[in-house]
Amino acid sequence: MRVSVDHRTRYRFTSPQDRLIQMLRLTPQDSADQTVVNWHIGVDCDARLREARDGFGNRVTMLYAAGPIEGIEITVSGEVLTAGDAGLIRGVIEPLPPALFLRRTDRTGVSEAMREFAAAIDGVDGDRIARLHSINAALFARFAVQEEPHDEGFGADIAFQSDHAAPRDFAHMFIALLREEGVPARYVSGYHTRDGDEGHAPHAWAEAYVDDLGWIAFDPSRGVSADASYVRVATALDAGGAAPVAGMRMGPGAEKLDVDIQVEELGGEG
Repeated sequence: MRVSVDHRTRYRFTSPQDRLIQMLRLTPQDSADQTVVNWHIGVDCDARLREARDGFGNRVTMLYAAGPIEGIEITVSGEVLTAGDAGLIRGVIEPLPPALFLRRTDRTGVSEAMREFAAAIDGVDGDRIARLHSINAALFARFAVQEEPHDEGFGADIAFQSDHAAPRDFAHMFIALLREEGVPARYVSGYHTRDGDEGHAPHAWAEAYVDDLGWIAFDPSRGVSADASYVRVATALDAGGAAPVAGMRMGPGAEKLDVDIQVEELGGEG
């Protein structure tokens, strides 16, 4: 599948800023299942961009801009060729051992209500893959999907108390339940082709590690394994480590953030 991405992030400040330092996790990497045909990051002000990789192996772009800055728009555009094989992740840079992704974070804690929910999920005894699919499907059935362009910072235990969840919350709940059962799991940010006007935020899903198979992608906000309609960008322990844009500003006042994303299937590989 050939997927095009147009992602615009706009910051407006109530007072001019003296300096901005941003880490942009907005560039996918090549793997056995996706090839970046072209990719461009643009900024509408005088800024210095430096390419690097973070500790999880993600491609990052460091952005440095000197003020006075009243606002900034970051644009991403590109095309990626994708494939998919039952969610299997192949040919990506893996600097860290799977066991690291058993580590709990503030956003992947488990409540007693979550433990009871997991205990009630039907599954095939001893079949790890079947168990993962059952948890994925159960979360999808439990919550309505509600897009949230701004990350409110909810942990899995807080999100579980609602009747709806954003994709990032689905991912956190899935990760938390898997780590509770001793399965390494990690957060994934990226893009997913959608219909109509859906999608004003980057998409989020999760990956679980299974012995003898490796990492497998699950999207509990859709109840499926990730396929060729997904563009994988960054992974981390939770959303904080895979945020598309993160950093700091030096200056007074408040900020307003607007995000607009268009992800489309272009057809074949031509």
